[in-house]
Amino acid sequence: MKNLFLLLFGFVVLNAAAQTTITTKQWQEDLKFLQETVHQDYSFLFKKTTASDFDKAAEKLHKEIPHLQEHEIVIGLARLVASFKYGHTVLGFRYQPHAFHQLPLNFYQYNDGVFIQGVHKDYEKTLGTKVIAIGGVPINEALKAVYPVVPAENDQFFKAYAGIYLSIPEVLHAQGIIKKLSDTVELSLERNGKSFKQSFKALPKGERVPTTYGLVQQDSIWMDSRHQDITPYYLKDLDKIYYYEYLPEQKAVYVRHSQIQDDPSEDIPTFYNRLFNFIGTNDVERLVIDVRLNGGGNNYKNKPIITNIIESKKINKVGNLFVIIGRRTFSACQNLVNEMSNYTNAIFIGEPTSENINFYGDNNRVELPNSKIPAYLSFAWWQDKPQWEGRDWLAPHITIDMSSEDYILNRDPVLDEALTFDATDFVLNPMNHMTNLFLAGKIEQLKTDAVAMVNDPKYRFFRFEEEFNGAGYQLMGSGQVKEAIFVFQMNTELFPDSANAWDSLAEGYLKAGDKIKATEYYNKAIQMDSNGPTGKNAREMLRKMSDVHK
Repeated sequence: MKNLFLLLFGFVVLNAAAQTTITTKQWQEDLKFLQETVHQDYSFLFKKTTASDFDKAAEKLHKEIPHLQEHEIVIGLARLVASFKYGHTVLGFRYQPHAFHQLPLNFYQYNDGVFIQGVHKDYEKTLGTKVIAIGGVPINEALKAVYPVVPAENDQFFKAYAGIYLSIPEVLHAQGIIKKLSDTVELSLERNGKSFKQSFKALPKGERVPTTYGLVQQDSIWMDSRHQDITPYYLKDLDKIYYYEYLPEQKAVYVRHSQIQDDPSEDIPTFYNRLFNFIGTNDVERLVIDVRLNGGGNNYKNKPIITNIIESKKINKVGNLFVIIGRRTFSACQNLVNEMSNYTNAIFIGEPTSENINFYGDNNRVELPNSKIPAYLSFAWWQDKPQWEGRDWLAPHITIDMSSEDYILNRDPVLDEALTFDATDFVLNPMNHMTNLFLAGKIEQLKTDAVAMVNDPKYRFFRFEEEFNGAGYQLMGSGQVKEAIFVFQMNTELFPDSANAWDSLAEGYLKAGDKIKATEYYNKAIQMDSNGPTGKNAREMLRKMSDVHK
């Protein structure tokens, strides 16, 4: 059973009966308790950070506590927990009695920048504006500043949730974005090329901007930048966890599924049985399942979705099943799309997911003894794919995101692509395609297709360099050194600025006994990454070559 994703940011407000005045010593005791608990019970979380780095950060915070304000101490603890970089592992720093303020707005990062998607009616003139700076700090620098506080499993997770942290004055001050803590923060905004500034007064302490799936919905108090004349399919009927609609012109069925939980009116097995009965008895050629808003739930409820797809000969074909994923596809829904990737012929469209493919999920609530602040520490490892297929995210086959204008005008380019895409000549797995061309001896077509795909924005999240590099080492490991050098060479042509590609080519030539070329390419790798790990490896290889020569 997955913990509900709502726990992530502590939207539940606790009773303020806990002690509200905490001494320096007590804060340090809380820090020590957290540090010891992690080492004793959660040391397996040291994957993306080391125990040594964690302890150094804890020691630094311990020394700083006497000189920090309360909110700075809490954010320091949040940074410590966020350093594990697993989205389920987070400090609930927005709980009472240490709850923070929030500005009366909702940020959203589109492909053309960060915008105000929703806002309190008192600030109507700022609705839909582009954010240029916060407290005088350019927005890109502000994003970098809050990054250490966010338990960002990957860049998509950060893109989805960084806006929450940017809207909290206490975070802005603790991270150096505003110089003095205040409940009023000035933003530099832009509309139609014209800039202006607006000061926002935070909501009362503990109050939150009301959002549904990360978006403000318009009502009598809160405003949405989206035109309200129509509603795109992915935002329809948000009171339901899932629904489907038949689109006769496209001979398609669209499904929005936004939690891995049973809707009170109809459980998941019943809904999907009804859905596939409709597909089987009507003129349907295409199914689109939209999980871009789906932050998870209970992954034991995924089975009826997968089995219905597998059993449908009509749908489980390349070009007949499209799955829309995005920056909020997380937790139990990551398990769902992993299973779709493993067992169906789904074409994934949209943005990458916000969860690692294999990840630490379910968490335990660990309460700090003095402040009573809860730390949620993950304990369950979920692995749907072999470790060598583990990635930061599940990447779409076809990458499409949304502009601020798309949102405002109710356009959905992602769904449009799913409904109109012609999969006749589509390459579902680029590396299988390249491998087949290589084995067939179609070298010129291989080179041509490789260049085209690497430069096609639809494949921009496919890791071509890494995949080619791995293929080269597989060939070299099986004794096909000449073929490995060809692949490594092609990788340097596709990615000439990659020190790692040149380092691998050098290793190929060294394996072939050509020390002159190996030396040349190792030196090139050193020149490109003089202080990095690739440069270090290249220098070590040259040293070993020199020792052998002596």
